[in-house]
Amino acid sequence: MTTPFQQTAYDAVIVGGRAAGAATAMLLARSGARVLIVERAREIRDTLSTHALMPPAVAALDAWGILDQATVDTPEIRQVTFRYGAEEIIVPIPAHRPGLFAPRRWRLDPAIGGAAVAAGAEFVTGVACEGLLSDGEDQVRGVTVRDHTGTLHRIQAGVVIGADGLNSTVARLTGARSRATSKIASAAVYGYFAGLPDIGYQWFFGDSVAGGLIPTTGGVHGVFVTFRPDALLDRFAVDPIAGMAEILAGWDTDLAGHIRATGPVERLRRFAGAPAYIRDCAGPGWALAGDAGYFKDPISAHGLTDAFLDAQRLASVIIRGWDLSAYQRARDPHAFHMFSLTQKMAALDWSFEELKALHAAVNDCMKTERACFEATQGTAAVAA
Repeated sequence: MTTPFQQTAYDAVIVGGRAAGAATAMLLARSGARVLIVERAREIRDTLSTHALMPPAVAALDAWGILDQATVDTPEIRQVTFRYGAEEIIVPIPAHRPGLFAPRRWRLDPAIGGAAVAAGAEFVTGVACEGLLSDGEDQVRGVTVRDHTGTLHRIQAGVVIGADGLNSTVARLTGARSRATSKIASAAVYGYFAGLPDIGYQWFFGDSVAGGLIPTTGGVHGVFVTFRPDALLDRFAVDPIAGMAEILAGWDTDLAGHIRATGPVERLRRFAGAPAYIRDCAGPGWALAGDAGYFKDPISAHGLTDAFLDAQRLASVIIRGWDLSAYQRARDPHAFHMFSLTQKMAALDWSFEELKALHAAVNDCMKTERACFEATQGTAAVAA
């Protein structure tokens, strides 16, 4: 019988091959570990995403030596504009610092996955995780997976890492405990529009609504509006473009007119909101990375940044041979603080002064995150 796998035992099996999983695999493979990535999808394509890479995420890609590959045909952003009602605050990015980027996920995720493969990781698509192997007690020893032909495989692993998103199979199978939850959620509609001037990230905030423009891959902008979930059907069921334009006109009538006149270059995407959580992210023989372990509302556009920080922390712990509980201890102080700030923003019930204070606190968090990334950078290999 043929098998899609080169081996039956690995140092690490990673379930999920997008940003968090591919980055973790890349770092582990660069250290010499035998790594297998199994991805349910047959091909890595687009997915719901805020796209925006915050400074710690850009620093990570740069340190790992893959920033250029991950941002092909994606503009470098040199300023960020915040509009609090009628007030506009422009924040330029200093010339001595790298800019920001917001690549499409069909560009970003395969670039990281390709770097993992180049480092020696094995990447198999069309394979779903169905169970965990254990030693009869609590220690996870591997996985059972089913390939696209329906064949079941047993694979031994030193550690099983779930990087398989919100509905993580690995989190369910390990019984990962919820440490914090929040039912506060914002909904969003977004699409990609051509013909808009590229002046960097633009974030808009109004009365129980938010919106923005994100320059992304291929010369288009991601244009989005955020609102309370109960408004999704009322304002967007029949004519979502009109619903977007109505909200955006509160800050920029020219922008509203443009999206009405031109329409999106691809279908609009809708996000109805989802409960937020922080789960235990490590146990005997297993760990969780990215949204599998920690999901908060997308309004802070911090999800990809968290995915890369998780990859760096987790790889550093494994490479050092530390107990996986050290990964949990490294993640939690940052996760709980950012979780609280994000969920307060997602409530959409702030005054502008309160929101400015939340944004300032998020900025302080990112400075701390970057410092912590730099502290672990020498352990998780930074280049092939």
